[in-house]
Amino acid sequence: MPVSDAIHLDGVVMEVLPNGLLRVALSNGHQVLAHAARRDRERLPGIAPGTTVKLEMTPFDMSRGRVLF
Repeated sequence: MPVSDAIHLDGVVMEVLPNGLLRVALSNGHQVLAHAARRDRERLPGIAPGTTVKLEMTPFDMSRGRVLF
């Protein structure tokens, strides 16, 4: 997927799930399941509910995303 097709959104972490997954609430009220980008996994233990994160989503599946911090 070209970078130009990605959708960038801001969200707030609602819940930290096992295996590096996060439930993130977007500003429009939707909740998505997100995972950390590979290069940012070392920052994952510092994520707590209430943390603001930047998400990258594909236009094909708007229920999942990747956290870019």
